[in-house]
Amino acid sequence: MPEAKGSKVWTTLITNTEYLSGLLTLDYSLKKVGSKYPLLVLYTDSFDGHKALESRGIAKRHVPYLHPTSQKDYTNDVRFYDCWSKLTPFSLIEYDRVVQLDSDMLVLKNMDELMDVPLDAAELNGAGPRVFAASPACVCNPLKKSHYPKDWIPENCAYTTQHDSPNTAQVAGPSASAGLGMPNGGLQVVIPSQGTYDKIIEHLSSSVTSEYDFADQSLLGDVFNGRWVPLPYTYNALKTLRWKGVHDTIWRDESVKNVHYILSPKPWDEKTDVQGQDPSHAWWKSLNTERLAEEQQRGITDGF
Repeated sequence: MPEAKGSKVWTTLITNTEYLSGLLTLDYSLKKVGSKYPLLVLYTDSFDGHKALESRGIAKRHVPYLHPTSQKDYTNDVRFYDCWSKLTPFSLIEYDRVVQLDSDMLVLKNMDELMDVPLDAAELNGAGPRVFAASPACVCNPLKKSHYPKDWIPENCAYTTQHDSPNTAQVAGPSASAGLGMPNGGLQVVIPSQGTYDKIIEHLSSSVTSEYDFADQSLLGDVFNGRWVPLPYTYNALKTLRWKGVHDTIWRDESVKNVHYILSPKPWDEKTDVQGQDPSHAWWKSLNTERLAEEQQRGITDGF
C-alpha cells in the first residue's frame, strides 16, 4: 500500500491489534471532521493487523521498534515499553510537518490548524526555542497510583495554574515550564529534522533513561526542557481532566477538539451496559457504531 501523499500528515503508532479498533475509529473521526490531511499508520514488526488497514485504504509505514540502552522497569505500566517508538515522527524528514496522535484518541472537531503552528525550522536541529508543540501532561495522579512519582500531585500540575482563568485555558496552554514542565506524548506537532532525531537517538543511549517514569514524554521534557510550545488541553483532552475535582474547572465539552482515552479500560474494551463507566466513553462508542455501520455497507466485517 502506498504511503500517505502530501507534505503534511497525521501519524499514529501501532504495535499490536489491541488498539486497532481505536485506530480505525481515530481515522474515521479525522475524516468525519473534514481534515484535509491523511493519516499514516506507523507499525512495528509485532503488528499483524495489516488486512484491516488495507481493506480500509489506510496508508501505513514500517518503523523500527525504538528502545533505550538503559530502561526503567515498566511492569506496572507495560504500555510504556512501546512508547519510545512514538519518537519516530521526528525522523520522517520527507514530510514538512507531522502530527503524531495516540490511537486511543477521538477527534471531535477539525484541528488542521496544528499543521501551521509556528515551530523552529528543521535546520535548527532541535537547538531552538520551539522544537515541537504538545499539550502538558496532567501530573495529578487522580487514581493515586502508588508507583507514580511522589511529586505527581495537583499542586505541581501545569493545568492547576489555569483554574483561575478557565476562558484562557480554552485557547492557550500553560507555560512550558509550568508545574513539572512535562509534555503529554499523546499528541506531538513536529517538523521532522535529522539533527533533532539524532539528539533523541543519542539520548536513548544515555543511562539517564533508566530514571524516566514516562518513557517518551519524560525524554522530550528533559532534552527539550522549556523549549516546546504548549497547546491548550482541547487538543489532547485527557479524559481524566473532566473528572470532578481534577480539572473540571477548565474543561468544557463544547471546546474539546480531541479526546484522549488514557488509562484502562479503553472504550472498545467495555461492554455497552457497564454501569459507572466514564461518560466520555459514550462519545467514542457512538462514532464507532457509525463507523461499523458504514463499513458493513461496504462489505467490511472483520470484527475490528
